[in-house]
Amino acid sequence: MVSRMFRLETEVDKARQDLLRKRLRDTNTAASPVLRALRGTPGERELPLHVWVLDDSGALAGGLVGHTWTNWLHVGQLWVDARHRGAGLGSQLLAQAERTAFRERGCTSVRLETWDFQAPEFYKKQGYDVVCVIPDYPPGITEYTLTKRLTA
Repeated sequence: MVSRMFRLETEVDKARQDLLRKRLRDTNTAASPVLRALRGTPGERELPLHVWVLDDSGALAGGLVGHTWTNWLHVGQLWVDARHRGAGLGSQLLAQAERTAFRERGCTSVRLETWDFQAPEFYKKQGYDVVCVIPDYPPGITEYTLTKRLTA
């Protein structure tokens, strides 16, 4: 029998994180015909997609930060300054990101997460469907995952 020694560490290590990500991607690609077919294509890598709204003075009024991967847009953050809410900026940010993802990057779907006190109803009004509900994440709060199909 082979004896193995392990050392557990809890530090942040960017080089190891990058190595782990590469090895996981390689393992997943080897196991999945779909991911293998993506190898070497533009859709293989995540590409940032950011949309910003600035007010007349150049200050940030709102923004959307996300990325595209394969044929999906993932919205990570969407925020509108309280002074500008109700003016349709959130809808405009989301629509611009969807158009860019669809027209320029070939995306056919969008996914995002939001908490119950944030904007699940806003996203439903924009055509998103709830596909996952995680209660008590974090405690006392419900997280929603929503998706939407993009069409011309």
